[in-house]
Amino acid sequence: MKSKRKIQNIKLEWQVIKSFRNFLEGEGFVEIFPPTIVRASGACESVDTMFYVAKDKNLLWFRPEKPHRAHLLQTAQFDLEAVIPSLKKVFSIGPTFRAEEGDEKRHLIEFSMTEIELIGKLPKLLDYIEKIILRIIQDIMCLPSKTQIELGLRKQDIERLKKIKPHFPRVTYDQAIKILNLEFGKDISSNNEQKLVRRFGNQPILLTHHPDALWKHRKDIEVIKFFNMVPDPKNPSRLLSVDLILPIGGEALGGAQRVEKFKDFKGRLFRSEMFKRLKKKGGGLDDFEWYLKIFKELKVMPIHSGGGFGIARILKFLRGENDIRKVVPFPSNRSKIS
Repeated sequence: MKSKRKIQNIKLEWQVIKSFRNFLEGEGFVEIFPPTIVRASGACESVDTMFYVAKDKNLLWFRPEKPHRAHLLQTAQFDLEAVIPSLKKVFSIGPTFRAEEGDEKRHLIEFSMTEIELIGKLPKLLDYIEKIILRIIQDIMCLPSKTQIELGLRKQDIERLKKIKPHFPRVTYDQAIKILNLEFGKDISSNNEQKLVRRFGNQPILLTHHPDALWKHRKDIEVIKFFNMVPDPKNPSRLLSVDLILPIGGEALGGAQRVEKFKDFKGRLFRSEMFKRLKKKGGGLDDFEWYLKIFKELKVMPIHSGGGFGIARILKFLRGENDIRKVVPFPSNRSKIS
C-alpha cells in the first residue's frame, strides 16, 4: 500500500509541475535554474531556518581570500529579480530547504517550489496566481477518470475541485482579522486560515495587504514579512503583499510587489528583523553584495512582483489531505530524512 501511494504521489507531483510549466511557458515566462548553495540573500524572512553548508565541519570554507558562510537555498527570489529587467517574466522550479521545527503534518525540511517574477504591479500578480491554480485544476479535470485514480484522487476530491470557481476572494489582512475577531498585528494561524476559507465558501483566498513591521518600528506586529515588499502608497503601514490560502492545503504562496528603488531597498534591508538576526549569526551586507551591485547599477528596477508556490501545500489541497507527509513522494522532516 505504501508503495502504491508513493507512485501516486510521484505522478500527482509530476502532473502539477507539468501544469505549471505548460501554463508559464504559454504566457511567455522563461525558466531559469538558480544555484542551491547560496549566501544569505537566498534566505526567506527568517534566517533562523537556514541550513548551513560545511566541508569537514569548516563553515568558512567558501572564498578563501575572504571566508564566508553559505547555506542551502530557501528562495531564488533575488536570482529571478536580477534578470527581470532583461527577461520580463521568469520562473524557477526546484527544491527549497528550511529547518522547520513546527507541526510535522504541515512542515517539511525540503520541498519543491515554483517561483515567479514578472513586470507589473500586485493586481497582475494576483491574476496570475489565480490563473495558475485554475489551470492545475482544469488539467486534472481533463484527465480520464482512470488517470485521476492513478494520481490518488478520489471521487470526493474531484467533486470538491469542481466547485473551485474563478474570481478567488481577495481579502485584506484588516478584513480578515475583523472576520476572525483577532487583535491587530497578530499572525493568522493555520486554523484561522481555514475558518476564513470556510467563511468564503471553501474557495482559495488571496489574503493581501499585511501590516508592515518596519512602519515606525512597530513592536506589536507578529506578522514578519520579507523586507523586499513595497508599502502601499495609499496606506504606508500596509504592504502590497499576498498569501494564497488554499482549502485544506493552507498557505501555499507568499508574494508581493517588490521594492524598485535602490535606496529604499537598502533602507528596508538594514531595518529588517532578518538583517538584525543575520548580523548576530556573523553575516551582514556582504551576503547581499552581488545583488546590491546589480541593483545599484540600475538605480531603479522596473515595477515588478512575484512569489513562491509550495508544491506540497498544493498537493494537500488537491488530495484533501491534512498530513503533508502523505502527499509528497519522499517526505523529509527533522525526525526522518527520506
